[in-house]
Amino acid sequence: MQCGVYVPNFGAFGSARTLADVAADAEAAGWDGVFIWDHIARPFSTDLVDPWVALAAIALRTTRVRIGALVTPLPRRRPWKVARETVSLDRLSTGRLVFGVGSGSPGGRDVEWASFGEALDGAARGAMLDEALAVLTRLWSGERVSFAGRHYHVRSAQFRPTPLQSPRIPIWVAATWPHQPPLRRAARWDGVFPWFGRDAESIERLTSVVSTVRAPWERRTLRRGLRHPTAVTRRPRCRGMGGGRRGGRNLVVGAHRARVLRRDAAGSVAARRDARAHPSGTTAPGVGPAVPADDALHGVPAPPSVVPGGGRAPCLRPRPAQPLRSLPRRSNSRGSVPAHLR
Repeated sequence: MQCGVYVPNFGAFGSARTLADVAADAEAAGWDGVFIWDHIARPFSTDLVDPWVALAAIALRTTRVRIGALVTPLPRRRPWKVARETVSLDRLSTGRLVFGVGSGSPGGRDVEWASFGEALDGAARGAMLDEALAVLTRLWSGERVSFAGRHYHVRSAQFRPTPLQSPRIPIWVAATWPHQPPLRRAARWDGVFPWFGRDAESIERLTSVVSTVRAPWERRTLRRGLRHPTAVTRRPRCRGMGGGRRGGRNLVVGAHRARVLRRDAAGSVAARRDARAHPSGTTAPGVGPAVPADDALHGVPAPPSVVPGGGRAPCLRPRPAQPLRSLPRRSNSRGSVPAHLR
């Protein structure tokens, strides 16, 4: 497991220079990530720095740690402007950006939403978040994009360059138990940022969040392994890329997935059956622990990473529990495999 520091972007940390110094010290001390809050106003008088300017300063002072804002309330931002900012920051940091998103917390309802005429209805902001993510990820692709939604419209736009990370910048979605829509949204992307307190009950809630987010990934993996171990070789879908089919380089990950599924589906399903047959945790001779086929992928993480919130240091995506020797390290069409996907 990897861990990082998590600090606000106001008060004693309301300066880009201060946050850059903190990030450099954290990296020197051995931390794996530096994450900051994303606020534009507070209900009290204090200094506050723009998080994206601060992240640019952090990117220039560090070389190894993962960085990002946890989380950015995307419904109050223009997705095309955020697309430019995130790609620029991803390239500036040499592929170390994590993009955390949410629909906005209740704590900033008055000073960050009502004061500026922003949408206040939670359901409407959730719909705006989904549309914004669809626009954002399509603009990241470098292809020409047209989009007609209820809240956002794009007509024949093409953004270059593309993110340094492939297939795209990881997206972590904020969620609070027991609200199900944010958890379902997190299961469609790359990680969840659960927001809790620090008591014992919060640990139980975190367990429920992990189970809820993992379940769709496990069902999809088992379904593919049982029914379609080879059918995905024919123009596989790139999930999480804004929907629909993609051509060109985006299919590199899909084709890679096809090869992994053909190779690992039978063994993964057999291991699952063995785990059910041995509830005590033992396995039959020659059969290792059950590992979902998607866990083998370099680029489509499974299951999504879970990042504890509530003021605690976030934990980055853990490495696979066991090495998959059948899957060689290889370069993709955009260069070597990024560090967070190894």
